[in-house]
Amino acid sequence: MPSFDVVSEVDLHELRNGVDQASREVGTRFDFKGSDASFTLEEQVIRLEAQSEFQLQQMMDILLPRLAKRGIDIACLDAAKPVVSGQRTHQMVTVRTGIGADHARKLIRIIKDSKLKVQAAVQGEKLRITGKKRDDLQTAIAALKAANFELPLQYENFRD
Repeated sequence: MPSFDVVSEVDLHELRNGVDQASREVGTRFDFKGSDASFTLEEQVIRLEAQSEFQLQQMMDILLPRLAKRGIDIACLDAAKPVVSGQRTHQMVTVRTGIGADHARKLIRIIKDSKLKVQAAVQGEKLRITGKKRDDLQTAIAALKAANFELPLQYENFRD
C-alpha cells in the first residue's frame, strides 16, 4: 500500500554552519567590538550572550537570516526571554524537531477532516500516512501544506 512519512527535522550540520557564520559576523562588526558577544550551540539549543538586551536583539537579527539562507525554517526556533545577570545578558533559542503527540493529534484531525480515504499512524517522532491510491496521498500532502501548521513539515519516504 502506498505511504509517506510526515516529519519535522532540521539539518544539524547546516544549523552549526549558520551559527558559525553568524558568530564570525558578530566578531567582525564594529558595533560589537570589545563587547565579548558570542553564540554557542549545544545539542539543539543556541545560546546568545551579550552585554545588553539591545545587543541580543541585534544578534538575533544577524542569526535568523543566516539560518534562513541555509534552508532552516525559522518557525522551528523557539526563543526564550532574555535573562539579565549582572553585566551579562543571555538568551536561549531552542530548535524544535520531531512531531510531538499533541501536534500529531492535530495533524491527524486535519487529515480526518479532509474526508480522504487514508489512515494516519504515529510512529515515534513522525506520522505515517497510508492509503490505497497515490492520488489520495498527494491530496493529503496538499491538505497538510494548506493547513499552516506551527511546525515546519517535511514529507519523505513516499512509497508506491
